[in-house]
Amino acid sequence: MTENELSTIIIGAAIGLHRALGPGLLEKVYEEALSLDLLEKGLEVKQQIGIPMRYKSLRFERGFRLDLLVNRKVIIEVKSVEALAPVHYAQLLTYLRLSGKKLGLLINFNGPVLKHNIHRVVNQL
Repeated sequence: MTENELSTIIIGAAIGLHRALGPGLLEKVYEEALSLDLLEKGLEVKQQIGIPMRYKSLRFERGFRLDLLVNRKVIIEVKSVEALAPVHYAQLLTYLRLSGKKLGLLINFNGPVLKHNIHRVVNQL
């Protein structure tokens, strides 16, 4: 399955989840629930995956943590904030670059309509 095919499934699941739970919950609740929904759709989902990072002679085995990794291809960064900031996009792009993945979805569940709060971030896709 391609990154674009996966993103279609992920976005559909996220919208369904948002319709069921609504805005205003903690990020961890949305992360766990979305993970469950994607697993039920037959996708491979890993949560809180550590990404190693190097800087000169420093090595961090888990410099960063991805919220969700779907089918080893798509990173999902879950937010539940009043408004996304430029740093949220930069964070996801950094995760994509460090992990060598091509597509990430930045999803902010804290809004009345989720489709306006889903953003694709690409790394050489």
